[in-house]
Formats: sequence, structure tokens, C-alpha cells
Amino acid sequence: MPRKIFQRFLPSPQAIKENKTLRIFGDWLHAPNLWHLNRRSVAGAFAVGLFFAWMPVPFQMALAAGTAIWIGTNLPLSIALVWITNPITVPPMFYFAYIVGTWIVGEPATDFSFELTMDWLLNELSSSWKPFLVGCFTLATMSSLLGYITINIFWRYSVLSRRSSNRHLKK
Repeated sequence: MPRKIFQRFLPSPQAIKENKTLRIFGDWLHAPNLWHLNRRSVAGAFAVGLFFAWMPVPFQMALAAGTAIWIGTNLPLSIALVWITNPITVPPMFYFAYIVGTWIVGEPATDFSFELTMDWLLNELSSSWKPFLVGCFTLATMSSLLGYITINIFWRYSVLSRRSSNRHLKK
């Protein structure tokens, strides 16, 4: 049952294998275990995808794919979850990461107005990189663990509830 839910939202194997960024992995993309949908592979994919969604680095998809290949989680789901960060969600997510980082580091949050220029980015990041990165890493770790645990609980509940309903139908 949970398998069908996840299959609806996953990119096709062909789309992933043809992605220019992911071609660096070559034949590793063809490993059959990376395409299975079971509790372990899906929970691991959530952990990988949610972790790299919070990382403020280029090539998040490639990093998530490499990690998914390395630890053997579902590759398409790991890559798809990275897209939680997109041009619409990045500003509020990273601002929240900065606020969390200031709270952890103990620095006061500074007010700033956003400009879409490289000069603004370099100036702002030079003064607030530490709380920003601490917040990103903290939220990446927390969302990764929360996603892993939540999927495990959801999957087990779904399997147990299906078994329970099957027992009632047999009686």
C-alpha cells in the first residue's frame, strides 16, 4: 500500500538516467536495489533527500544521488525530495535556518533587505555565514531523522492495518 503512494510521485528511471548532472554515476544508476520501494529504502531516501534539501550547495541532486547509491536507498525518491528547496521555498527555508542558527550560536539576528545580486550575497554571507550554516546543518539533521522515523512508523502502521483488515475479511 505505501509502495503505491510513493510510485505516483517518483520520476521515471529513464528521466534520472538521462539527467546530465547524474551521468557522472554511470552504470551505478542501473543497480536494481536503488529502484526498489520497501520500508528501508524509502525511509533511507527520505533521510538522504531531506538532509540535502537543507544544504546550501550547488548540485544537491548529485550529492543526494551519490549518497543514495553509497548507502543503498531509493534513488528517485532521494533525488525528488531535494526539490523541496526550489526557487519559491529557498528564501523562507534558508531564512528560518539562519534564525535557528543565531539561536544556537547565540548571536543576534541582523535585519537585512534581500537583493538578487552576487554582491549582496557575498556581503551578507561574509557577516552571517556561521549561524546560517549551523542552522542549515541542524535543520538538515533534524528533518532527516524525523523523515526516517516518520516513514518507518507510517510504513509499519500501514502494513499492520492491512494485515488486520485481511484477518477480519477471512473470518
